[in-house]
Amino acid sequence: MELVVRKNDLLRELQLFQGIVERKNTIPILANVLMEAKGDQVSFLATDLEVGLRSKCAATVTKPGSLTLPAKKFFEIVKSLPDTDIRIAEDKGGVKIAADRFDSRLQTLPREDFPTLPEAGGTPTAQLERNAVKEMVAKTQFAITGEDTRYFLNGALFVLKPEEMSLVATDGHRLALVSVTRDGKGSKEADESKAILPKKTLGELGRLLGEGDGDIGYERGENHLFFQVGDRMLISRMIDGQFPAYERVIPKGNDKHIEFERDRLTSAVKRVALLSNERSRAVKIQIEKGKVDVTSSSPDLGEAKETLPVDYSGSAMQICFNAQYVLDFLAAVATDVVSLELKDEVSQAVMKPVGAEGYDYTYVIMPMRV
Repeated sequence: MELVVRKNDLLRELQLFQGIVERKNTIPILANVLMEAKGDQVSFLATDLEVGLRSKCAATVTKPGSLTLPAKKFFEIVKSLPDTDIRIAEDKGGVKIAADRFDSRLQTLPREDFPTLPEAGGTPTAQLERNAVKEMVAKTQFAITGEDTRYFLNGALFVLKPEEMSLVATDGHRLALVSVTRDGKGSKEADESKAILPKKTLGELGRLLGEGDGDIGYERGENHLFFQVGDRMLISRMIDGQFPAYERVIPKGNDKHIEFERDRLTSAVKRVALLSNERSRAVKIQIEKGKVDVTSSSPDLGEAKETLPVDYSGSAMQICFNAQYVLDFLAAVATDVVSLELKDEVSQAVMKPVGAEGYDYTYVIMPMRV
């Protein structure tokens, strides 16, 4: 293999693989990126066996071929080089990377050891609106649990219908659900398809959607999902399991409705939480006619209170939440006003953005008993 590639083109692609390759793994080849040069381009593939990414960039190829390189070290070298052409050439069991007056040689691992990833069928099952998917990922991924033994909670449920798509995540203490209407004309999907996407997949998908425009292609294979984002293909294993019946978790009878200015509520919860119990992060919401007191107390630290004027004339009540769960929701929405719907001190509360356009967002949060 021998080729020349622009530094910025190469760096942009290698950057995207850094979250996928694992620093510490028991299979050394998974720390490498597979590089294949032919024609007028060089293509890349990396995987951790759960998530994989294929991408490519333009190159002047003088000798086609393929090899694997340590993804992190390759990226660090390219990043440190001046903005110029980079020469890459195979060399006696290793690979030379040179630019300007810099010369280096990296060890490679056998190309044959690199795992084979499934291929997409060729034509996507559905076209998904890029900004809609980006919004859905940003508004749900924080609610996925990190290391629940119930492995199906370590991902988000993607529900695709011709007229609507939804993404829902829960960690057992809160639930985030986003639904977006869509025009499913021309799509080949059935009436409804469901798949659980791993947390890591959502993170990588969110990163890929951060730049560019145009719809993304979506295809569901037997055990894998394929997302075509521009010239890049994200390949994800599906989580096999039964996602909880999330519709049942969303309360229907919450009759107390309060609206807040989002920025004021965010600031109040952040300040008051500074003196909350460091383990429980509990803040109390005390609701009375015309005002809400956000309070916290900790035997070790002290106590705090902030009063927010609100338009409320119902009966007084108080409810306790984990401050971080409230702040996660407030950071994910962009509307100026948010609503809190309650029934009593022990039932699930619902938070929603007020006046959001283009999507429906429901955030269910369990109260704490303190």
